[in-house]
Amino acid sequence: MQPLNRRTAVQSITTALAALTLPRLASATTPGNSSDNKPRILIVVSSHDRKGGDLVAGFWFPELTHPAKVFAEAGYRFDIASPRGGMPPFDGFDLKDEANRWFWIDPALRSQLAHSLPLSAVDPSRYAAIMLVGGHGPMWDFARNPVLATLVRRIYEQGGIVSAVCHGPAGLLDVRLSDGRSLIAGRKLTAFTNEEEVSRQYDKLIPFELETALKQGQAVFEEAPIFQSRVVIDGRLITGQNPASAKPFGEAVVAALRAQAA
Repeated sequence: MQPLNRRTAVQSITTALAALTLPRLASATTPGNSSDNKPRILIVVSSHDRKGGDLVAGFWFPELTHPAKVFAEAGYRFDIASPRGGMPPFDGFDLKDEANRWFWIDPALRSQLAHSLPLSAVDPSRYAAIMLVGGHGPMWDFARNPVLATLVRRIYEQGGIVSAVCHGPAGLLDVRLSDGRSLIAGRKLTAFTNEEEVSRQYDKLIPFELETALKQGQAVFEEAPIFQSRVVIDGRLITGQNPASAKPFGEAVVAALRAQAA
């Protein structure tokens, strides 16, 4: 991820605020090939806005749009939620990116983002999969979030797929199953690495090292070379390392949903 400078951050926020004027349109918007009979996916983004000074935290926009485009093209419907609900802050907004542009020019998708569901209002029984989007915001409001941990647990225990990309796995740290076991202990996964944090000097901004915390939680951490794509699948747990992993990560979630339906 590249940090935004002050001007770009202001432009990103201004553009985002424009979405607030959109009326609430139908949720779970996807292209016309979607089917109400297909499983539904819950996408969770951060509500945390700052990581120091003028730097935007929130979620990393392509880590939402690339998997969402894959879901939509495969005909899967999705809802967007965040810890606080409403318009979430984001970084990485660039309309030269095809998936970003696909998302942003669709009024229904922008409306869905602007009116994201508060986590407290989400009914987990409606979803066959949950996806935790990265960006630095999750390091603050996904970690130690009992509401999110409960949603993840319930979706997993009802046979659903749990997925997270980049810093999204911060939301897996505190998930304990009904029998008291940690969701991640002994499981293979990946996330934004310590080396990737240091290379961009993000280590000076974040409250903890995600890779270190996952290893302390007894996860089996796997990684690709710095900023290269890596997707790790361990049963119904699917994780992606970084922004480069976002599209193949989304494809892995779709493949898992299709396998369940076969």
